[in-house]
Amino acid sequence: MNVQATSTSADDGQSANRSRRRRALAFITLGVAAIAAAATAYYLLVARYYESTDDAYVNGNVVQVTPQVVGTVIAVNADNTQTIKQGQPLVQLDPADARIALQQAEAALAQTVRQVHTLYVNNLQFRAVLEQRKADLARAQEDYRRRMDIAKTGAISTEEITHARDALSNAQAAYDAASQQLASNQALTWNVSIANHPDVLAASAKVRAAYLAYARDTLPAPVTGYVAQRVVQVGQRVAPGTALMAVVPLNEIWVDANFKEVQLEHMRVGQPVTLHADVYGSSVTYHGRVAGFSAGTGSAFSLLPPQNATGNWIKIVQRLPVRVALDPKELQAHPLRIGLSVVAQVDLHDERGANLNDVPDTVYQTPVFADYGSQADARIAQIIAQNAGDALAHVASVTHALRDTPRVAAVR
Repeated sequence: MNVQATSTSADDGQSANRSRRRRALAFITLGVAAIAAAATAYYLLVARYYESTDDAYVNGNVVQVTPQVVGTVIAVNADNTQTIKQGQPLVQLDPADARIALQQAEAALAQTVRQVHTLYVNNLQFRAVLEQRKADLARAQEDYRRRMDIAKTGAISTEEITHARDALSNAQAAYDAASQQLASNQALTWNVSIANHPDVLAASAKVRAAYLAYARDTLPAPVTGYVAQRVVQVGQRVAPGTALMAVVPLNEIWVDANFKEVQLEHMRVGQPVTLHADVYGSSVTYHGRVAGFSAGTGSAFSLLPPQNATGNWIKIVQRLPVRVALDPKELQAHPLRIGLSVVAQVDLHDERGANLNDVPDTVYQTPVFADYGSQADARIAQIIAQNAGDALAHVASVTHALRDTPRVAAVR
């Protein structure tokens, strides 16, 4: 009896244990199913509309400051980490040689203006000479006519008639020479002012070139930003194209997010992006937008691109740089530096944007070098005005009068 009771009790205990295990397995199965269902629902409703990567870095323009002329550095006005404004002088080269060349060009221009001004004045002189020769020719014609009338009566000798004919020929030759001299001088000044005369323009071009070389001895900041990579030293001899320092405009930076190629199917230009920089952590959130896609993967543009046709090829998922534009106001509140790590997440809900087409153009330009040309033109105009003086208006009026007056024909 005791053995039978013990066996029955053991069977009941085993049945209870099996029942508990079945319930536990059922709960676990239900839990796993619930988790899988929740994960599936989360993916279908939320996760599949977002793509993220931690392979993202801050990028921006690194504007190199390089000289345009050869020179010796006599001053460096900026250093690394310093903030500078657009147009602020950064490096000064020795201007002694350029100043001498500029002075020589300015002196040559002044001399040319005076010589050209003389041409306009000579028009008046040659005009007066021509009028004088015209009067002499008329007088010689009248004398010859009277003598020819008297010769019919025999009251005048043949020798006197010959002298009158020679005087007429000389007067005619003198008149022709004066007319040609006036025409020759007019050809040098016809339909052009002193400032636009070819000789003056050629001399002005030399002044402009010399002024640009002189102005370029001062290297201004092309943009507003922070100085970086300064390598120039006082006393250094530099040549055109030598990198002296760089200026980084941190208000115009962006993020290059390297997404896997399998993440790009639904990614479009204009989609919103949420970013977190490691330097600030998750407490600071940046809001940007997809600005465009690179034309190739990072490996395609590397220094040594992989040669997949060598036979020992291994497939590797590639990454494509995606440019993300940032909000300037958020950058001003929490500045970023080039090269910092960022985590980027793209919202894929709106797929109406472009993939590669219709990406807006970006233009970078600086006006600091355009002032050199206007300054050179102002200096040239000043030199011309100083050396032509008030005679410019007078010469212009005389030239206009001569242009409207028909050339005098030879009197026969």
